[in-house]
Amino acid sequence: MPITPATAKHSSSNGTADAIMLELVDEDGVTTSIAEKLSVHRPPGRLHRAFSVFLFDDRGRLLLQQRAPGKYHSPGVWSNSCCGHPYPGEAPMAAAARRTYEELGTSPSLLAEAGTVRYNHPDPESGLVEQEYNHLFVGLVQSPLRPDPEEIGATAFVTPAELAQRQAEGTFSAWFPTVLDAARPAIRELTGGAGW
Repeated sequence: MPITPATAKHSSSNGTADAIMLELVDEDGVTTSIAEKLSVHRPPGRLHRAFSVFLFDDRGRLLLQQRAPGKYHSPGVWSNSCCGHPYPGEAPMAAAARRTYEELGTSPSLLAEAGTVRYNHPDPESGLVEQEYNHLFVGLVQSPLRPDPEEIGATAFVTPAELAQRQAEGTFSAWFPTVLDAARPAIRELTGGAGW
């Protein structure tokens, strides 16, 4: 994705939240104001707009990412394919496509809306809080990944059984079970069931 004046002013390095502004929303997802990213995640957390992306390969396997160890929030844990926050005024689907490219080095195919979910999940390690109105998306990966090492430590494509085993053995982001459950109907539609 080319760097434009819009993306350059929002870019950060090493997973930090340097002066990035997020949309605060009400319980219906209506924007009420904006606030600085890190302040929004400090306890008790403030309800803000976010997105989560679930990408699948042609065998119906889910792409997981392990968050890079240098991330300021939830470093080193496994999570869904991509997640993040739209910039103020940015459409959630556009943000999801942009951030997927920035993190994974590939553009999602057939990206589709999969509903929204609202949650409040404190991160036990960092003490930060994910209080989010989260827009969910599902899609396909049809080109090679080129993960940004500042964002992603590792990637893996998993079947439902492999995911269950990983969840029993390893650490996942606090929000992962919530967003996965909320996205399941759209995931089943995209994958034709495939055990999801």
